Amino acid sequence: MSTMLNTDVPILNHLPKAFKDALPQTAIEKLSTLESGRETWLLPPLVDLCARLREPGQQQHGTLKSEGSAARGNGFLHVVTPPDTNPILENGSLLKGLRERALSDGGIYLHILGALTTGLEGERPSNIAGLKKGGCIAVSNARRPFRNDLVLLRTLEYAATFGMKVFFYPDEPSLSGDGVAHEGYIASYHGLQGIPWIAETVALSTQLLMVEETGIAAHFSQLSCKSSIELMRWAKDKGLPVTCDVAMHQLYLTDDNLEGFNAQAYVLPPLRSNTDQQAIRRGLKDGTIDAICSHHEPLNSTAKKAPFAESTPGISNFDTFMALACQLVNDEVLTLSQLVDKICLNPAKIAGISEQYEAIGGAVLVDPNLEWQVTAQSMLSSGKNTPFFNQQLQGRVVETFFG
Repeated sequence: MSTMLNTDVPILNHLPKAFKDALPQTAIEKLSTLESGRETWLLPPLVDLCARLREPGQQQHGTLKSEGSAARGNGFLHVVTPPDTNPILENGSLLKGLRERALSDGGIYLHILGALTTGLEGERPSNIAGLKKGGCIAVSNARRPFRNDLVLLRTLEYAATFGMKVFFYPDEPSLSGDGVAHEGYIASYHGLQGIPWIAETVALSTQLLMVEETGIAAHFSQLSCKSSIELMRWAKDKGLPVTCDVAMHQLYLTDDNLEGFNAQAYVLPPLRSNTDQQAIRRGLKDGTIDAICSHHEPLNSTAKKAPFAESTPGISNFDTFMALACQLVNDEVLTLSQLVDKICLNPAKIAGISEQYEAIGGAVLVDPNLEWQVTAQSMLSSGKNTPFFNQQLQGRVVETFFG
């Protein structure tokens, strides 16, 4: 974890061999000039399993150019995006152009989740064969509900025939309803409609049983509560083909951050209790949780100005991601090697892009001790919606070596 002064050095310890071998000479020369004794990390490119870049359909909040550039500048070279754009990502023939624009405009490799059901309406399967042909890495219904469990079962059986992985964002709408905050003291004190933790775990338990029945490979994104982590342990102990991730902000924020109707902390799934957060951290440490995503959702300046319940949920996370990742190592939640697994290597495996990931290569130089303030000027994303605004953070990407 120290700096390097030659090619046989500690800074390269956390870069897999394929990435070391592909480092351009310019990168080697740059690294050899680093200040001796100052801790720096050289990591593989980050892989994000869930980010909304707001294009197509919501360009008032961000574009492939603005958010792609922000992702790249913060170390993310590969980004997975859900299908709930406008129009919905359900036409396989249109996806190639979207990927090409993400690369040409924003400099990132975009990996698309196609719609699991037509129009994400939860009524009937989408054209999964066409989506697979169009290059989708998996399918998902995002946070949209299914009409009933039979539709879910038949849809998963259909997806399984094409060997498509399914991404789930567990939520039972009959329980979450119009809730905007974790159901607990903070929501009650502020008069906010709550979302009980069981809304997530009821959906998750049903989906896990469906996975067991159909044998389909599944990834569960943005788990937020203690019982969900316990269910994932059960599923993995049974040998089900499942993985899961958690959003980075869930590891550092709780519903306490909503005090004073702080709309910047309004996100779905909601920030949970301290008990949930500690369970998530334990799940991350013991390997139950495979990856950490950004859950990046940039918003324009007016989206958070309405009263809390009427404002738009979402946090802009690309810019603060690495600082919080560095803190996980400082807090001894993860070792640096484990962090590389959670934000680089495991996400690539989950997305099914490991071969492409290694072939493209690249590296990210991080100063884990660099102090900086979160301001509109220091954030690369066009979305400045973050509960960390004006805070002093430590750790940041200082250079990327991408082709």
